[in-house]
Amino acid sequence: MAATQRRGRRIMMTDAERDTYLTEQRTCRVATVAEDGRPHIGALWFTWDGDSLWLYSITRSLRWSQLRRDPRIAVVVDDGVEYGELRGVELSGEAVRVGEAPRTGEPCPGLDLPERLFAAKYFGMDTMPHDGRHAWLRLTPQAITSWDFRKLAGPATA
Repeated sequence: MAATQRRGRRIMMTDAERDTYLTEQRTCRVATVAEDGRPHIGALWFTWDGDSLWLYSITRSLRWSQLRRDPRIAVVVDDGVEYGELRGVELSGEAVRVGEAPRTGEPCPGLDLPERLFAAKYFGMDTMPHDGRHAWLRLTPQAITSWDFRKLAGPATA
């Protein structure tokens, strides 16, 4: 279970708002830790299953090698241009590799749902295409923080 958000309760998303938001958004920023302690951040596509964030990463990436050494990860999904439009979710915890790496499509029941969600979201397909270069990482967050600055405006008055 993820830690409860303490600050910004007025602008935090409800669980339903967060789930809808993470289902609709397409790009996240993933932060990993380099061997010398510096953060490394890169953009990635993802899918959300209601409990875990699934990342489909190239196995020869710096991100992949850093997560093999240190599985700590933070992910931000956000959008908005003007201050009153800003909204997002930050998830953190440890990344876990699921399935073979790289992914070739071998049967793996734990990947049925994320692959179906990902294929529909990014490729408009029912089944996941595999290129032999990517593999799955699952983040079941230990902490989640969300914000939706649109809530600061409050209800419209007539």
